[in-house]
Amino acid sequence: MSGATYLAYDYPLLSAFWTLLVFFLWIMWFILLFRVVMDIFRDDALSGWGKAGWLAFTIVLPFLGVLVYVIARGKNMGRREIAQARAQQDAFDSYVRETAKGTAGPTSSVDELARLSEIKARGDISEDEFRRAKELVLSGHGRAEHAKPYASSPGR
Repeated sequence: MSGATYLAYDYPLLSAFWTLLVFFLWIMWFILLFRVVMDIFRDDALSGWGKAGWLAFTIVLPFLGVLVYVIARGKNMGRREIAQARAQQDAFDSYVRETAKGTAGPTSSVDELARLSEIKARGDISEDEFRRAKELVLSGHGRAEHAKPYASSPGR
């Protein structure tokens, strides 16, 4: 065995910490680089040539390009990310609402009248309010939701 053998005691603890620090800084660098590149593509205010210029700058001179981009346009990076997250959440909420509405099926006039009768039987609406809501349902302009404002009387 003529080769040098490296054991754990040949690699001091401080060197292990330094290696871990460099490793995690390298990972953080790639995360920042990819976030900048994604922000370049996400920004609708930039023209095509502007996007191409920033992208070329970050690819040819990555450290300087990312540093200059973060200094010049970093303030709005968070705003664009929040706007995208809100748009995704709104789209998801809309999808859930539409899906839930589609599975419940449309309610018929008979169902609406049955609900109105139940509300009237509980005493939540008067005879006059029931008659007006019934006319709305039968004319096709209203559903039981129109009767809900009548259900909350001022005394309750």
